[in-house]
Amino acid sequence: MEIDLENLSKEQLLALIKKQSKTISKQDKINTKLEQKTSKLEQKTSKLEQKTSKLEQEKQELQRLVDLLRRMQFGQKRERFEDPNQTQLPLEVQQAVLEEQEEVIKQEITYSRQKKKHPGRAKLPDHLPVEEIEIYPEGDLSDKICIGKETTDVLDYVPGYFKIKRYIRYKYATKDKDNTQISIALLPERIIDKGIPSEGLLSTILVDKYVDHLPLYRQKQRFSRENIDIASSTIDGWATQSMDALKPLYEKLLLDIKNEGYLQVDETTIKVLDEKKKDKSHLGYYWVYHAPISKLVMFNYSPTRSGSAALPVLENFKGYLQTDGYSGYKAYGAKSDVTHLGCWAHARREFERALDNKIAKAQHVLIEIQKLYAVEKKAKEQNLTPDQIKELRLKESLPIINELGKYMFVQMKLTLPKSQIGKAFAYSQTRWDNLSAYLYDGNLQIDNNLVENAIRPVALGRKNYLFAGSHDAAQRAAMAYTFFANCKKHDVNPYQWLKYVLENIQSINHKNITDLYPHNYKKAISDAVE
Repeated sequence: MEIDLENLSKEQLLALIKKQSKTISKQDKINTKLEQKTSKLEQKTSKLEQKTSKLEQEKQELQRLVDLLRRMQFGQKRERFEDPNQTQLPLEVQQAVLEEQEEVIKQEITYSRQKKKHPGRAKLPDHLPVEEIEIYPEGDLSDKICIGKETTDVLDYVPGYFKIKRYIRYKYATKDKDNTQISIALLPERIIDKGIPSEGLLSTILVDKYVDHLPLYRQKQRFSRENIDIASSTIDGWATQSMDALKPLYEKLLLDIKNEGYLQVDETTIKVLDEKKKDKSHLGYYWVYHAPISKLVMFNYSPTRSGSAALPVLENFKGYLQTDGYSGYKAYGAKSDVTHLGCWAHARREFERALDNKIAKAQHVLIEIQKLYAVEKKAKEQNLTPDQIKELRLKESLPIINELGKYMFVQMKLTLPKSQIGKAFAYSQTRWDNLSAYLYDGNLQIDNNLVENAIRPVALGRKNYLFAGSHDAAQRAAMAYTFFANCKKHDVNPYQWLKYVLENIQSINHKNITDLYPHNYKKAISDAVE
């Protein structure tokens, strides 16, 4: 119905305007409420989208972790700056330090010699072949007559079969019956005095366990097949006493590796039986030290992975220290007289894991890292000296590192921190100075792979003997891994070396104990032949 505004009175017009105003005001309130509801709905929708996005990211991260775990279990497990004030490698050892070390080793050898055990002898079977070794007294025997002999049987093992080494010591007496004097040769010094195992057998037991990963209970089965009845506890005792005899040599090596000017460090786990624990097992750690210049390797056991476990070696260390990204090494690397080196292999590993996340960015970084390794390969193929390697790195590797650093700095701002590619960028960026420090000296390595290679036998051993019987047993195993890793480094037969050492360690002068090192073995044998 239309209203004729021209015929309305003033009062009617005012009433109509008032009515329309109320209607408009009411409509405005309705619109405002609708806008408020719409705004709240949009906010809820936005929050829901954020939650959905977050859940999707979490889902992707969980899927990435699942894929990574599957690959670790079933798949392939591969994977800037010249400082004029940089000090030289501190390889020289002060004379006072050497004298102090010699005194420590002398005391250790004296204690070891006085600590001989005398276990009961086991009866040896009659069917084993016998090698007779006749030993006559020293000196002129022309005025003496043989009055008898003493026989001592020692169980020996030549790889492939058992045999008996029978020492026949003839007795001589003077012909003068009024003043009779008897002479008889002394038995060779043995690790287990009055025991039946020879040094060859002890060497076989230890090499089989720690090099060929054959647990002692399996070795007992080999004894049983030959009708040799040796208790498991006896074989275990033989191994323990053999390792105790090697302790002076280990302690000397520990002192020597502290004085190295360049060390690579890593750690790996070992399960240890512990009656104090609820589940009867404890997760301990082997801390492994490798000196790339002298090619020395040292394993040391600790019940913990805490950074304090490295104190025996790193407490007073000076020089170059190369590690992975584990925070336990941070305090040692931050010391003023230590240059902390990073590991490009670990940095590369992070980007390799990010290939499923951001393939383009990850591939770019991996290609650049590959160029760095190409420089290292070139230096190795050309057999360059350390000075030449440094010059080559500064010429070819430094520009690559500088450009890669700029690229990472930019990409860090464009990448989600919690994504795998973000974590990869963060890993390298926070350790950039450490990763670049290998340019300081041509003796330095681009990564920590050499020490990781030394650890591999432990992983194989864990799969066979599963755990160490005690914390002391774990440390004895660390000693064994130390010596056999050094044998491998210097291309020395571990059985021949260990047999030689067990035959000589109790009689050698403490000042010459380093002659028994694996890397000195070939020279020692050569000198003995001459």
